[in-house]
Amino acid sequence: MVDTGFFDQGTLVAVLSAQPIDRLLDYKAPEGGCVIGAFVEVPLGPRKVIGVVWGAGRGGFDLTKARSVIRVLDLAPMRGELRDFLSRAADYTMTPLSMMLRLTTRAPGLSDAPSMRKVYRLGSGQPERETEARRKVIAALGDYADLAFTLAELAEVANVSTSVIKGLVKQGVVQEEDSPRDLPYPLLDPDFSTVKLTPDQAEAAAALRVSVASAAYGTTLLKGVTGSGKTEVYLEAVAECLKKGRQALVLLPEIALTADFLKRVQARFGAKPGEWHSAITLTERRRLWKMAGEGGVQLVVGARSALFLPFRDLALVVVDEEHDTSYKQEEGVLYNARDMSVLRASLCSAQVVLASATPSLETWANATAGKYKRLELSTRYGAAQMPEMRAIDLRSEDVPSGRWISPSLQNAVKARIAAGEQSLLFINRRGYAPTTVCRACGHQIGCDHCDARMVEHRFQNRLMCHQCGETKPMPVACPSCEVEGKLAPVGPGVERLAEEVETLFPDARISVLSSDLFGSARALKAQIEQIAAGGCDIVIGTQMVAKGHNFPNLTLVGVIDTDLGLQGSDLRAAERTFQLMRQVSGRAGRVEKKGLALLQTHQPEHPVIRAILSGEEENFWQAEARERSAVGVPPYGRMAGIILSSQHAPEVFDLGADMARRDGPLRAISAQVYGPAPAPIAKIRGRFRVRLLVRADKGANLQGALKAWVAQFRVPASIRLAIDIDPQSFL
Repeated sequence: MVDTGFFDQGTLVAVLSAQPIDRLLDYKAPEGGCVIGAFVEVPLGPRKVIGVVWGAGRGGFDLTKARSVIRVLDLAPMRGELRDFLSRAADYTMTPLSMMLRLTTRAPGLSDAPSMRKVYRLGSGQPERETEARRKVIAALGDYADLAFTLAELAEVANVSTSVIKGLVKQGVVQEEDSPRDLPYPLLDPDFSTVKLTPDQAEAAAALRVSVASAAYGTTLLKGVTGSGKTEVYLEAVAECLKKGRQALVLLPEIALTADFLKRVQARFGAKPGEWHSAITLTERRRLWKMAGEGGVQLVVGARSALFLPFRDLALVVVDEEHDTSYKQEEGVLYNARDMSVLRASLCSAQVVLASATPSLETWANATAGKYKRLELSTRYGAAQMPEMRAIDLRSEDVPSGRWISPSLQNAVKARIAAGEQSLLFINRRGYAPTTVCRACGHQIGCDHCDARMVEHRFQNRLMCHQCGETKPMPVACPSCEVEGKLAPVGPGVERLAEEVETLFPDARISVLSSDLFGSARALKAQIEQIAAGGCDIVIGTQMVAKGHNFPNLTLVGVIDTDLGLQGSDLRAAERTFQLMRQVSGRAGRVEKKGLALLQTHQPEHPVIRAILSGEEENFWQAEARERSAVGVPPYGRMAGIILSSQHAPEVFDLGADMARRDGPLRAISAQVYGPAPAPIAKIRGRFRVRLLVRADKGANLQGALKAWVAQFRVPASIRLAIDIDPQSFL
């Protein structure tokens, strides 16, 4: 190997693959040699797998037995900063490096040679005869007019056979084209259009442009009240990034936000950016992955996994709604995209913008300590004003049994309907009712595979487990005592609330926004657009409605059960309730008309409720910080969750108890172990779950101690052991 990182043919190279082998494997460099970071195809047993040249091979074995790299793939080599990022992220999250590589190679056909393909777009012809299947094809192509589909992808999206599409091709309704597989994305023009900024916005945008132009690492908290125009501000940072010829990434917490955001980007820069989320086609996923590495895409908008794309020259990462819990990956590799964004940016001289009206306490603390810069937008954009916020004390309201909308809230909704304005009723529970109980024997219908009650989804006439996704038809008779007609819903969900609204407001147009009710992102996007255009009077929604949507005619928000999030022992309960209530209230009055937010509560004197209503956010964060600091929990201490699971409960309890007893490596850093205890949801997908919690001081080498601690135990193959650094959920 020479200083350029080139390996001559026959030289031993270490290759990392995404296979579940927690070590590098040595191979001989192929004919023509290879560079460090090259994507290669290598033999692994009888299979051929993709890997990355990670460095020089270690040797130490009979070199005549070394197998050769089959070929170097036609892909841009992985840059050093990404290899470093994956290694450091693996160390921090205590994840095998092979699993980290899997995150950054999640695109199909990476080993395919460049070639042409048949793609399909909407043509100019009309079908000879309209059928339901043909209408589906035309609708799909119309909804995604800027994307090209392969035959298989179009058939899947439209849910039709390929013969239907081929028939439309013959009639000229659908156009078939030969196209290179992976074309660069249209260029974005940073000067395509300009937006008139308020003085606050202009000052913040100027600061972000200077930061991006510095080509150095830095993180900025962009804190602005709901409706203050944070998006316009950070798009100015994107514009500066484009002028410098570098790449930018914007992370969004909810796929439903992408449609509106993409329109805003197109209006600002004259073309759409690249998209990366679960709803894009496999062909588009491959194209974006390759163009990120080659520099053929300037701006990517995506979900948390977009952070692992192989960008050629990443200069800016924006984490919009940075407080949102969806940035934490809870399965597989357990990471927080907000924190990993800061790590990646620090390794490639990029800027990070953390945007939120209600930042996480971790981000607030870092900004307060001076680790992050802080920019503030204190007023709404244009003529819009912050909504008035009031509590409805349910203790003094006459709410009939089985109903959840108080007379005061009902009157407020009636007034909005009479004025031609929209209302939003918010409840953070999906389905019809969280529990179904038998009034004959008291049995509560639970999941067969989890220690969780099944949620009734009356619109679909099914019961669903929100832990494992298992569904079953709604039974007529009790599964326990077999008595018919005695099953009753307990508590409200969004569907039951919709039923009540239909009774109270029979002439109102009602829209229900819940992730369970939409079969595709396209259907959800259409519903959101209809609401924004004034297509309903009352919106009934779950947590997804709090995430950045802009409904111009919505002037009233009613929160059905403000107290729900304050129950339980989650250390972040107060923070999350505060964030959610402030966010959902911020949907009201975002244009000219004044908004009102009414919070139904049984405890209006609760400190969190008082903080929500007063709007004294800094006082809330300071009080929350004092409480967390006093007990040494994040962000003023370190925590890790250890989750043991097995199909046999005794063995996980036995192992957990043994781990708690033999905690010497943790005591060496003055860490404390709590547990073992059954997880709050003790069984998921047929596996019993036991948790231990480790708390350590802020500066402790927690990962090192955990590694030494776990190494003492021989974990049977029947038990899964997962370590969650900085846990966000304690379920």
